[in-house]
Amino acid sequence: MNIDLSTLITAFAVACTLSVLFTPISIKVAHLIGAIDVPKDDRRMHTKAMPRFGGLAIFVGTMATLCVFAGSNKDILPVIVGGALIYALGVADDLLCLNAKLKFVLQTAIAVLMYYMGLRIKFIANYFGEGHIYFADAACFIITVLWIVGITNTINLVDGLDGLAAGVAAIASLSIAYVAYIHGTQNGMMIVCLAMLAVAGSCIGFLPFNFYPAKTFMGDSGSLFLGFMMATLSVVGPLKRSTMVAVVIPVLVLGIPIFDTAFAILRRIVNRRPIMEADKGHLHHRLMQSGYGQRRAVLMLYGICAIMGMAAVLISRELYKDSFVLAAIAAVYLYVFLTDPNHKMPRIKAVNIAEEERKASKLEKQKEKAQSCDEK
Repeated sequence: MNIDLSTLITAFAVACTLSVLFTPISIKVAHLIGAIDVPKDDRRMHTKAMPRFGGLAIFVGTMATLCVFAGSNKDILPVIVGGALIYALGVADDLLCLNAKLKFVLQTAIAVLMYYMGLRIKFIANYFGEGHIYFADAACFIITVLWIVGITNTINLVDGLDGLAAGVAAIASLSIAYVAYIHGTQNGMMIVCLAMLAVAGSCIGFLPFNFYPAKTFMGDSGSLFLGFMMATLSVVGPLKRSTMVAVVIPVLVLGIPIFDTAFAILRRIVNRRPIMEADKGHLHHRLMQSGYGQRRAVLMLYGICAIMGMAAVLISRELYKDSFVLAAIAAVYLYVFLTDPNHKMPRIKAVNIAEEERKASKLEKQKEKAQSCDEK
């Protein structure tokens, strides 16, 4: 299939439209099947019960678009199969609240299946010389499985504020899609561009219903599906043939969720807590504790993700110094946002001067009356 610019735009539009149409349906389905997120602890940012089945809209938008525009592509077929399986796992978790260890085992099984279906990380670019650094079979297996399972869970872990996971996934997808488009002609990466645009379109179509104040959540079915699509599409055959984008680009684009996941694991090890245990130490939680509201915290993280996405684009063009500057800027912003736990955002409130004067006058009269009574 010949993939030109009009095909890419059409695929993006189809995915976005399907997501917009299916999100209201997912809200109704959530109430029917009991996929409702009830705030049971102080780790949750919402205060009322919310439907959490929005992953249905993201799944339908992405998968329907892939099946129509790329279903016959041998590199995309494993992604479609694995995406359906990981989505089913997420649905089961949304309905049954599966044990964390069981979810990890099932995710690993799906990753192993992807390996045997031909989706493998066989090498990385050799940035210290020419060519590639190839992995032995055992290393290839371990790295592929760890990559898929790890990236699958990164989006899930940042899904803590309204619109955060969908926005981060959209920015990351658009960044990788742009990289694939830039090098599409030379390296046969247009299929990756199309697939990433399908993911981005589905996220953007869902975002109006999920941005603060959210009407619905994507649930584990949506976050696990998005993480899996990022993990697998970033290393499918055409994309990994480019020495400039072998693994490094996805790591940069997903810098925030990867950093947050790594920091969460380290934090729990240091505190001698189970690695899979949830806590309130994530980046978005720390921003909220510093006094930023959900909307501001999410927009801050969007900005950092966009900076990292542009850094990834510059890396793909071998502009390493420029990319380093952008990554450094992102690191500085993280430091500023997160290193002062006593910082509170100023609360700016409009004041009705006439009303305030009236209240002050009334209070003064009450004081005079009380003083007069005391004198009598």
